[in-house]
Amino acid sequence: MDRHLKMRLANKGKGEFRAQGDTLFLYDVIASDDEEADWFGGVSPRQFIAALADTSGPVTLRINSPGGSVFGAQAMVAAMRAHPEPITAQVDSLAASAASVIAAECAECVVAPGAMIMIHKAWGLTIGNADDHEQAAALLTKIDGQIAATYARRAGSGDVAQFMAMMSAETWFDADEAVATALADRIVEENTQRPSARWDLSAFAAAPWTPAPAPKEDAAPAAPASLQDSMRQTRMRRAAARIAATRI
Repeated sequence: MDRHLKMRLANKGKGEFRAQGDTLFLYDVIASDDEEADWFGGVSPRQFIAALADTSGPVTLRINSPGGSVFGAQAMVAAMRAHPEPITAQVDSLAASAASVIAAECAECVVAPGAMIMIHKAWGLTIGNADDHEQAAALLTKIDGQIAATYARRAGSGDVAQFMAMMSAETWFDADEAVATALADRIVEENTQRPSARWDLSAFAAAPWTPAPAPKEDAAPAAPASLQDSMRQTRMRRAAARIAATRI
């Protein structure tokens, strides 16, 4: 089983996404769409965009997320850019992978003491011939360049190559390091609500703490008892394919 899919299954049900006035709590995995969120957990772009549209003033986006879909995150970012009010990201615990891109796109980014930001290169799974793999590699390279440029803009340095190197090394920043690198603007001390979810980070190579063990793979499912069961399994396989496709 793909390592990212294993991590998604281990994290299913651990998080939450909710709105409280003009504060959004992105305490969950980022899904590609509603179907993926239904099967494997996480918040979909539709859910996020709807909640953002219901805010009426400056928005605080509180983050504790191990990341997820690169395209799901970009759909959320597009809505954030179009939002008429400024958005402040507050990293309460973890902004990893795609969640770090969302944090970097906010007008301001603050981090709580003990919180971390992680950046890395995009992942993908390709099935096919050499041409298919080469096309996938070209897409991943393009995505990496776009993301590195996002971090460089956030930092105000313009040094895309520096961030590309840090992405290649899968770099984890504590609060002080995030501020020093200018991925965050400041450390916020008045953090009164810390998320309780402890994410399984087993898919990452350099996670700074030992992840919870991933669930054992189930035996092959029995043949579906009905057409409805068959259709359900087909939808699940499609959602799993999307999860394995392009992640950061």
